[in-house]
Amino acid sequence: MPFYTRQITPLVQRLTQQFPAILVTGPRQVGKSTLLQHIGEQYQYITFDDPVLLNQAKNDPTLFMLNHNGKLILDEVQYAPELFSSLKLAIDKQKENGLFLLSGSQAFQLMENVTESLAGRIAILKLQGFSLREIQQADFTRPFIPDLDYLQAREANLKPVENIWQIIHQGYMPRLYEQEMDWEIYYASYVSTYIERDVRSLTNVSNLNDFTRFMIAIAARSGELLNYSNVAQEVGISLDTAKRWTTLLETSGIIYLLQPYHHNHLKRAIKTPKIYMLDTGLMAYLTKWLTPETIQQGAKSGQFFETFVISEIIKSFYNNGLEPPIYFYRDTNQKEIDLLIEYNRTLYPVEIKTTASPDKRMAKAFNLLRDNLPEAEISVSHGIIINQYPQKMWLSENLIALPFWAI
Repeated sequence: MPFYTRQITPLVQRLTQQFPAILVTGPRQVGKSTLLQHIGEQYQYITFDDPVLLNQAKNDPTLFMLNHNGKLILDEVQYAPELFSSLKLAIDKQKENGLFLLSGSQAFQLMENVTESLAGRIAILKLQGFSLREIQQADFTRPFIPDLDYLQAREANLKPVENIWQIIHQGYMPRLYEQEMDWEIYYASYVSTYIERDVRSLTNVSNLNDFTRFMIAIAARSGELLNYSNVAQEVGISLDTAKRWTTLLETSGIIYLLQPYHHNHLKRAIKTPKIYMLDTGLMAYLTKWLTPETIQQGAKSGQFFETFVISEIIKSFYNNGLEPPIYFYRDTNQKEIDLLIEYNRTLYPVEIKTTASPDKRMAKAFNLLRDNLPEAEISVSHGIIINQYPQKMWLSENLIALPFWAI
């Protein structure tokens, strides 16, 4: 079984020197336990999938801590929230960094318990499935802030991709790369486990089929503006339920809501977020695009490619312990920019195109920012068109075409 180095590894190792506890959150099966076991080889590993250990942690946390002293990896810790106050006592007593490595996949309730009990004592990181850099085992870990320095550093470390549609179809779940798996059965089991275990414990879903249909409706809209009433109508649920379930998918790390960019000099900007699946394999499974070829040739190829690019950019920030400083722009005149990265008082406008022949006309909306935003407040950098042309290429003095594998 091949071993894939995770890009977040050096960050976790560094934080064990700075915090008593570290929590890695993220969806099911993205490799949280493997990561922690790899980093914490000298730690005792405990999983709350074990009913005996779970029972003791829930009913007698003090006794549980007596039985398990020393450095611990606590896996699926969301099942034993009763343990958090005992962890706090242990941390305050031992006054040492790197005591506990925790993993959990239901971020919402987990976060409530963590922020109440362990504020200031714990570093919280988000992990997703493999990034393209990890699949390629690239030795480049910077977040995607496409200034000239980044682009130069990245160019020294580029590996072209033979068949991007194969990766988009396969998705990013580690198990699909580490061994031969039946793709359809894998994702079918993934969805049913997620709904049976995580969704059921977090919300009273009376009809699990409704939730499956809801996930399908969301997956079909990846890369689109999120229209709750439209989704609710299609699935046959109330508007409130659609909103609640969207929050659930978001806090589980299954989807990402990309917020619109606001500035008081951009009067006509709309306020609706866009929705993205974070795993294109799950998106393909739910929407029944069952082969790389059908995705590539189908009506949704642009949506899949855009979802893939956005997901890669998000992972580049998560793997550095950062929340992505990303937005999109659309106004009431239908002018649109796929992505805006805001960093250090600078905006980097980005268009995402499946084409292999990029053209500067694809970026004409970028001028909207340059014409309207006051330079004293925020500067607009060169623009980027992420596309399938195999080389980096300047299309004008402030526009660069960038191959998608340079993310």
